[in-house]
Amino acid sequence: MEFPKYYWKEDSPENQGLHSGKVNEAMTFLEKHVGSDGVREAVIVRNGYLIWKGDNIDRKHCVMSCTKSFASTVLGILIDDGKCTLNTLAADYVPDLKKDYPDVTLRHFATMTSGYQSEGPYYYGEVDPIEGSSNYLKPAKPLFKPGEIFSYWDNAMRKFGQVLTAIAGEPIDEFFRRRVAEPIGMVNWSWEYDGFPRQIPPEMYGIKDAAAGVEITARDLARFGHLFLNKGNWDGKQIVSESWVEQITKPQVPTTIGRNLYSARQRSIEGRGIYSFNWWLNGVKPDGKRLLPGAPKGTFFASGYNDNRCFIIPEWNMVVVRMGTNRNSPHDSEFWGEFLRLLGQAIID
Repeated sequence: MEFPKYYWKEDSPENQGLHSGKVNEAMTFLEKHVGSDGVREAVIVRNGYLIWKGDNIDRKHCVMSCTKSFASTVLGILIDDGKCTLNTLAADYVPDLKKDYPDVTLRHFATMTSGYQSEGPYYYGEVDPIEGSSNYLKPAKPLFKPGEIFSYWDNAMRKFGQVLTAIAGEPIDEFFRRRVAEPIGMVNWSWEYDGFPRQIPPEMYGIKDAAAGVEITARDLARFGHLFLNKGNWDGKQIVSESWVEQITKPQVPTTIGRNLYSARQRSIEGRGIYSFNWWLNGVKPDGKRLLPGAPKGTFFASGYNDNRCFIIPEWNMVVVRMGTNRNSPHDSEFWGEFLRLLGQAIID
């Protein structure tokens, strides 16, 4: 396995066991199904070699909810360090959770099952009781008991970011920089206060956005994926424990719990059976179908709005990144699954 130093080593698809014509066919398919950014910010890495790249992979921008997988990595290392466990009560570190959220654990936050709701007006343009508000660090009454329902929403992640900051004893971007980014050579990235262009609440200063704050290039996002392809090890140095990687690659949201019916915007997001600790898996949904039928079972990925993706595919020894800023495609799991099926047809060894 090759690990990049300052630059990725590049090689032909054929030298790394892929048919270049079929790789190009898969990328052409992908280009037709994503927005106007197409595949300009896409890379494919196999065996640690960059074997396909777009012409704009050094463009840095927000990757939206891919950020959640970065926050998960902070959590994993804090657990590795013995500073907390998945069963640690969040209120032990952020006192304003004690009144209404005394039983919410880090596990609940990391699996989108905390029931956390914040105060204030809603910024998505509709009065929806589970959507993001502009006062997302101020707790309101819970929407449901912790662990009862899966409901994917950003304000709980932003509150989770505050909890992680308190446990780490420093801003999570500085923690991530020292423990992950620098050791694996990520140089063109940052972690901002908010992934949305609006005024930051004063109480948010010092607490980076754990929902959508990471800005990065496709080249560096591929490094992040390559770390997890190698079970948290980077060229002989264990950055994240193999135990944590094993946990994030297993479903952590059971199919037997409830589904969010509170939010018009979020009820369409299914995570039961396919969501882990802020990572998405090619697991089996409650309807018995895999999320990405064309992909290997072991595929897991970071996912963000605007079709930002970082796929880790252990069966193929491969990382696939696609980034953009233009729009989110409808029926995304269907075309991503078909894209990965086509890409799999390119493998010749």
